[in-house]
Amino acid sequence: MSTIPWAHLSETELRQLGGALQTGRLALPFSAANLQRYLTTDRIDAVVAEGQRLHQAGMSGTHLAFLLAALANDRMARSSLTEAVDLIVTAPDASGVAIRDAAVVVRELFASAQQSVLVVGYAVQRGRQVFQALAKRMEQRPALDVRLCLDMLRPSRDHTPTEELTRRFAARFVTQEWSGSRLPVVYYDPRALESNATHHASLHAKCVVVDRQVAFVSSAHFTEATQERNIEVGVLLRVPVLAEQLTTHFAALIETKVLRELRL
Repeated sequence: MSTIPWAHLSETELRQLGGALQTGRLALPFSAANLQRYLTTDRIDAVVAEGQRLHQAGMSGTHLAFLLAALANDRMARSSLTEAVDLIVTAPDASGVAIRDAAVVVRELFASAQQSVLVVGYAVQRGRQVFQALAKRMEQRPALDVRLCLDMLRPSRDHTPTEELTRRFAARFVTQEWSGSRLPVVYYDPRALESNATHHASLHAKCVVVDRQVAFVSSAHFTEATQERNIEVGVLLRVPVLAEQLTTHFAALIETKVLRELRL
């Protein structure tokens, strides 16, 4: 079936036309006079012609009503998805392309938190700048639950004892990466500090989840290069069921000691 004229009708127009067919207020074939109360003038001729074609092909008004309802539902679902998902990009300016910047989105998420913030998988080099909004929010909301599961790696060919690596990381985080008087709870993956390559693994997932309602999943670390110079892509998902699943997943990893708390 041709996409014309249905593709050019709004969701409301599709439902009004389908409802009139379903209740018998309209019937195939259409007439221009009968469609005037349902459609704008510039769309009537195309709908009349398409209705005539479908009538000649043997389609009934009831069948067309079901089809229009399905198209309206699809239109609504697509609209809801558009509102729920945003593309977030760090890249050189691309003329004509509307994008949101990752650093701005992260700051907005931190500043909007009401109950909880989960940060997972990021390497941090300029934490005072990145976490400034979060530290401020923690001061504003003393009950805010903030958990950072950070990417802590053993340098190549480095044989420093694991305890010393974690001590150094904790000291650097408190003195160089964090500016607030309240400290978050920080976790790490001990497998990332294994010197034995067979047992080595990394906390490679990168996401921010706020209030179990909104999730930002991205490729960019919290470093100067990835926040300002690299080409990075992420998605902001206003999908509570996914945000809840991410929160529950990492809570389970913490509970089972796959991720361990770092003593600050």
